[in-house]
Amino acid sequence: MSIQLNLPEGLTISKFELTMLFAAKLFDEGLITSGQGAKMVGLSKRAFIEILGKYKVSVFQYDINEVEEDIANA
Repeated sequence: MSIQLNLPEGLTISKFELTMLFAAKLFDEGLITSGQGAKMVGLSKRAFIEILGKYKVSVFQYDINEVEEDIANA
């Protein structure tokens, strides 16, 4: 699928940066996998995962309940 956006005048953002922002948000919401995100932005899966931190997205998709459950079961 392809999307066309009308961005505000004066916004200076590269196509890569915009695509990465979008892919990081989709990954953070659990809507895509890291492999799908990597493909969206044209990176290897490893590179995509490494860059996610810049966008304040954790590669570990756990919520607090899952973390507490893992600790209890350790």
